[in-house]
This record gives sequence, C-alpha cells and structure tokens, in this order.
Amino acid sequence: MITNRLRVLDLFCCQGGAAMGYHRAGFDVTGIDLAPQPRYPFRFIQADAIDYVREHGAEFDFIHASPPCQRYSRAQKIQHRDHPDLIAPTRAALEATGRPWVIENVEEAHRELRDPVTLCAATFGMRTYRHRLFETGGTFTFTPPRHPAHWAPLTKMGRPRAAGHFAHYVGNFSGVQEARTDIGVPWMNRDGIRECIPPAYTHHIATALLASRLEVAA
Repeated sequence: MITNRLRVLDLFCCQGGAAMGYHRAGFDVTGIDLAPQPRYPFRFIQADAIDYVREHGAEFDFIHASPPCQRYSRAQKIQHRDHPDLIAPTRAALEATGRPWVIENVEEAHRELRDPVTLCAATFGMRTYRHRLFETGGTFTFTPPRHPAHWAPLTKMGRPRAAGHFAHYVGNFSGVQEARTDIGVPWMNRDGIRECIPPAYTHHIATALLASRLEVAA
C-alpha cells in the first residue's frame, strides 16, 4: 500500500521553505546544508550536499536540490564576483541515485537547466512574483498551474509595499512580518526569506509526485 509518508531529501536546504511544502503534503523531510541552519523546522544534517547525496541519496524516495544561485544573480555579475557552478555536479549526483528528483534555481540560471518549468508566486495567491525554475529527472515530471498575467506593479527593491503593488522581498527589504505571512514562512528571518522557495511551490510538486506514484500503482 502506498502512503504519503515518502522520504524526501532536501539538499542546500537553508531555512526550509522547500521543506515545508513537502511536509504539508505529508512527506518526511531531511535537510542538508553546509552551514548551520538553526531555523530549519525538520530533521537537519550539517554536511556537504553533493557528498551526502552521493553516499545516501538512494535511501530516499525523492530528492529536492536548490544549489546556491549567486553565480547567476545580476547583483553578483555587477560586482564581478565569481561563484562555482553547482548545478552540473548536483545533477550528476542526482542522476546516479536512480531516484526521482528536482533541481530549483532562479530565472537567470535558465541556460544551465534542462527544460525547466517556471512557477510564480502570484499563481498561488501571493502578493509577489518570485519566479523559480525547476528541472526534473529520474522519470518524474510535473505540469505547472496556469501562470497569471503580472497585472500588479512591483514595488522597488527593498521598499515597503505600496498600495496596489506587489512586494519585492529581496536585499534588505522592509516588512519581514508581511513577507512571512504572504509567503507562508512564519519561522524565517529576513536572510531566509530573501532566497527561499515558497512552500506552495513544493506542495504543488509533492502533489504531482503522489499522483504519479498512484498512476504507476494502478
């Protein structure tokens, strides 16, 4: 009998935005990050994510990976900072597990990702856009929900959200409590919110994963 207590490995987990979506879908989540993550709300192991998945990835039912996005961000390019490409080695490690997986990253990483699906916060009723790309593998795919038109103007980076505008929760933004409520991450601080994946995104992915497993079992 298939249950929804699948074991999910959450690589480069940070403060657990992605993890919460899987948890809310009923999954058992373990987070891996090289840095301490005292705000991570589930089981956490401090380790190198790629090394860990190479050794233990096959022990899990599904793997989510969010390699650091600094290499692809506009701000880092402007500042001429160089960061390693972690998408390719992460993909290679995931493929070697034989498990279904997803890699998440920012829009600027689209050239590094294979046939990615875009998710938008407005699709899930949030007052922000926050596009994120998702590459899938290991026989798993999912269909994105309808992407609504961006009808609301976006408040300039870091400023309080103006009436009728959507917020831009990046940099040293104001309105941390509003962002927590809007994105659904009440345990996070500003640092976590800046880069987090809204849990609604991974809840959608988790629902698709459960549906695909039921189809196989039918």
